Amino acid sequence: MDRNRSGWGHDAFDAVVALALLGIGLLGTAPAGINQGLSTGRATYPLVVVAALVLAVRRRWPLATLAVVTAAGTAYLVLGYPYGPILLSFFVAVYTVAAYLPLRTAAVAGGAALVALLAHVVVGARSPGLLGAMPAAAWVVVPFAVGTTVRLARESTARNRVDEARRLADAERLRVAREVHDVVGHGLAAIHMQAEIALHLLAKKPEQAEAALTAISRTSKEALDELRVTLTVVRRDEAADERAPTPGLAQLPELRERLAGAGVPVIVEVAGEARTLPVAVDLAAYRVVQESLTNVLRHAGPATATVRLRYAPTEVAVEVTDTGRGQVTGPGPAGGYGLAGMRERVTALGGSFTAGPGPGGGFRVYATLPLEEAA
Repeated sequence: MDRNRSGWGHDAFDAVVALALLGIGLLGTAPAGINQGLSTGRATYPLVVVAALVLAVRRRWPLATLAVVTAAGTAYLVLGYPYGPILLSFFVAVYTVAAYLPLRTAAVAGGAALVALLAHVVVGARSPGLLGAMPAAAWVVVPFAVGTTVRLARESTARNRVDEARRLADAERLRVAREVHDVVGHGLAAIHMQAEIALHLLAKKPEQAEAALTAISRTSKEALDELRVTLTVVRRDEAADERAPTPGLAQLPELRERLAGAGVPVIVEVAGEARTLPVAVDLAAYRVVQESLTNVLRHAGPATATVRLRYAPTEVAVEVTDTGRGQVTGPGPAGGYGLAGMRERVTALGGSFTAGPGPGGGFRVYATLPLEEAA
């Protein structure tokens, strides 16, 4: 429907151009003849009318339009009529071919039109001689150059649009992959730790193993729910949005409970007045905490983790420290893919991110995320 509207809009514009050139031709041909000391003839105005009106279909059939205008213009000049507004129609026809057809096709068509137009230089009722070739050629060369420039600019814009769409798609895929990494990585790490506890207790204290198995069931369900919400972006499943909330700092109590069940006590400290954050900032802050605690679970050994949130007027700061043995360097850049993912999340929002050994031992992750200024 949009394409049809666009096509009708182009047709309407071309019809207006054709009528405008028709008016200019009918009103301006006689004065042009007077200025040049030449008179018009019986065929003058029919040729002017044909050359102007055929431009109404110039974008639908550019080659046919150029052929008709070239034939009318050549006949007009060979008959010795004055240079006049009919050349404007020829200008528009050449421009259209150059602007809307491939370069090779447009060049062949333009060359043929030029040869035909130059016929009046050597034959005709009023032959200007070779001196007339240069101004006649300009009526082909100039519109051809303008049309080619417009076509190249339009193609460049289209390529840029495609490249931008591809870049946005790649960025979205990367974002989803990062979300899946965080969700699955944290869930599997917690499940693994709880399974180890269950296996250890199963033979000696089977009644206590039930608690670990229950924690595994709860953790796996929460991870699956969160994963479903994350993949909604790809699947465009609106119903999934209604089944689980978007992750954010409001889910820290559940995260803390999950880690405690896996054997990692988590202390949460909040400074400043907690408030609703922009969705992107809230998600990024939560993912920093989640991934940091996952690393504690994986690498720190027996440890206690502390999460500190500081709300300021223009930013929110997140700090996660632990009392373990420190980060174990992984295969990814900067000590692991998790750290690289956290850094990308934070810097993409204009924040800052640091991670490294804590001053008193263990490991420390610190991120600041700017908040949108209130209007």
